[in-house]
Amino acid sequence: MPDIQFDARLAVLIMIFAAVFTGVQAITGLARVGVAKRKVNKRLATVEKTGSLEQLVGELRKQRGLGADGEVTRGMGWFNDLVIRSGLNIQLKKHLPMVLLGGALVSALVFLWTRNWMIAAPVGPAVALIGPIMFLKLKAAGRAKAIGLQLPNALEVIIRSLEAGHPVPTAIALVGREMPDPLGSEFGMAGDEIAYGATLQQAIGRIADRCRHPDVDLFAATIRLQEKSGGNLTGLLKMNAKAVRERHKMRLKIKAASSEGRASAIILTAAPFGVLGILTFASPHFYGDVIGERPVQIGLAVLGTWMFLGNMVMRKMIDMRI
Repeated sequence: MPDIQFDARLAVLIMIFAAVFTGVQAITGLARVGVAKRKVNKRLATVEKTGSLEQLVGELRKQRGLGADGEVTRGMGWFNDLVIRSGLNIQLKKHLPMVLLGGALVSALVFLWTRNWMIAAPVGPAVALIGPIMFLKLKAAGRAKAIGLQLPNALEVIIRSLEAGHPVPTAIALVGREMPDPLGSEFGMAGDEIAYGATLQQAIGRIADRCRHPDVDLFAATIRLQEKSGGNLTGLLKMNAKAVRERHKMRLKIKAASSEGRASAIILTAAPFGVLGILTFASPHFYGDVIGERPVQIGLAVLGTWMFLGNMVMRKMIDMRI
């Protein structure tokens, strides 16, 4: 019988591999569970925390930044519209001090870097003003994209429910239970408002006001048309779903056709700043020795203005809408 030698080093390596493999599997499993939980829409999570229907409707309206009557508050103008489209619950009393503190911190960091208050003073307020607006615009754009992708499926759920004999409010409530955010919460909120006493036309109109999406506006117009003139709602919604899908295909075609122009705009915009950054670190005195000269400052200002105008022209060339 041959002698079997035990290699302690190999055993340790196998145990280390097994431990690492198990740890990776555990982390992956937790991540998947977290993603699955996030897919459950916010309305369903709110239902578990509230008691009566009145409390649920009030809490949902509060989370969406709406008034007590469910209407969009018009007093804050375009900023309030941007907040509504982003889907975030922005409270000025809570978030404004954080924004101001962030702007002050940016000004302090710029001053420590440049030792010049003339430069540092305007940078902080500019970041505090532009940063949140850009963040809200990105969130609103992402939410609008998700709504455009989800709406045909939501319409199919409504169509199948109507064909099964359910009334329209039940079909809308079914979308709220089955669909993830953002449309899951929006349709669920409409179903709750109908149960609370709102008419179908009012509830769907409020969805359109909250989403500010052309496809949702088309759906709301379809409901209004059927409410006023009657007809086969299932057939209208089938045509509506088909139209939404065709519009989405057209948007993708437009995006593909304008991709070259968008790539050119990004490269032409980023190239000067990239070269400036490289020169700043590789040869700090290249611009540092002449940056205080008046002709250089005027020239840089003219070039910056010219670049801004060029970006506006390129944006106009590639901004095709349907």
